[in-house]
Formats: sequence, structure tokens, C-alpha cells
Amino acid sequence: RTSLDIEEYPDWEVQKNRILTLEEWQDKWVTHKIGFHQEQGHQLLKKHLDTFLKRESGLRVFFPLCGKAVEMKWFADWGHSVVGVEISELGIREFFMEQNLSYSEEPIAEIPGTKVFKSSSGNISLYCCSIFDLPRANIGKFDRIWDRGSLVAINPGDRKRYADVMLSLLREKFQYLLAVLSYDPTKYAGPPFYVPDTEIQRLFGTKCNILCLEKVDTFEERYKTWGIDYIFEKLYLLTKK
Repeated sequence: RTSLDIEEYPDWEVQKNRILTLEEWQDKWVTHKIGFHQEQGHQLLKKHLDTFLKRESGLRVFFPLCGKAVEMKWFADWGHSVVGVEISELGIREFFMEQNLSYSEEPIAEIPGTKVFKSSSGNISLYCCSIFDLPRANIGKFDRIWDRGSLVAINPGDRKRYADVMLSLLREKFQYLLAVLSYDPTKYAGPPFYVPDTEIQRLFGTKCNILCLEKVDTFEERYKTWGIDYIFEKLYLLTKK
């Protein structure tokens, strides 16, 4: 029996009071505890790229909790406009450095004490602030959202607020690609947090059609240290109802 046959754990509420502060996330970057970063990019995104982009050009693509995701460079190279938000200034600077991109930085006028980093080419803008402060910056609306390592990192108690921010950023004919993880939340406290199908329906079901594109077994040796014996990743496509 593979993990793909395992029934999803019935609820996530065992994790509902788990809280990580923004400072704790920033510390992960300082101490280089960024196991969530994928240097080669995300395999399921590569596989379902045509479904996501529909061969359209000049799209505005949003990366919530972007870290230094290499896919931001891919999308910019393909002629799209990329906007990300990330609490760690270190993560943002590492992105531009590792991708060999020159950039400028300027304060975000609407959010005192925060900055936006922009590639010299002008097609990548990364906002260094909380995702919940971001709407004040009037960043406009998006054709696409690539949500990987974001919803699963948000404190479970903040998910509804998060989903409302995401939905407020979408244009009429949007495609929202969402990657979540499934494991036994009684054995590991997160993050990344467990987000079952029922939770995606609760958060997005009133506004979106929700299609599960794929479910893959992503178990590796390192997950044994979490105390779990299975984990799989699910990729969802959200579109307008």
C-alpha cells in the first residue's frame, strides 16, 4: 500500500492553535533552516505549466510567501510580470544574488518601515512585509497565483484571512495553482501545516471551482525526523465559479 492509498486524516484542528511569529520565520533564513526551498524548482509546477499558463503571454503572476523561489525568474524570463511578498529581507536579497539580477530598493509608502525590491528589468517586484499588510500597498490584481509553501506555512488560525487576501488579488479570469501537504497532524505539529481537502473547500469553495490535478508521494528519509511515516503533496487548480 502506498501513501497515496491512505485516507486523509479527518481534520486539521489538532494544529489549529499553532503559531509561528514573523520573527521565527526570519530566524529560519538567518540560521539557514530553509528545507522548504527547492533549488531545481517545483516538479509538479513544471508538469502542469501549460494548464496553469494556458500559453498566454504578458501575465501578472503573484507569489505569496515567495522566499527565493527560482520559478520567479522563470516566469519573468518568459515575459510575465512577477510580484512576490516575503517577510525575510535576507531571502529576497539571496534571490536576486543567486539569480544574478541587479535590483533597486525603495520604501513602500503605504506600509511604514517596509521595502520593495525591484529587478532592474522591471518585471520582478518583491515586497518585504507581512502578507496581511500587503493589500495596503495597492499592488493591483493578478492573472495567476502560484501558492506553494505559502498556505501551508500560514498559522492555521489565520487561513481565512489569508484566503480573503488571495481572493481580493485575483482578476476575473484567474488561475490559482495551490500545492498543499497531507500527513498525520497528530504526529507532527508543523509547519508546514496539514491542509486537507475540506479546508480548501471551506476557504475557497464559495468563490472558486476546485480541481485536484495530482497527488504524489513525496516521502523522503528526512521526514522520519518529523515522526511521520507518510506524506503526500496535492496540487489544486482554482478557477472562478
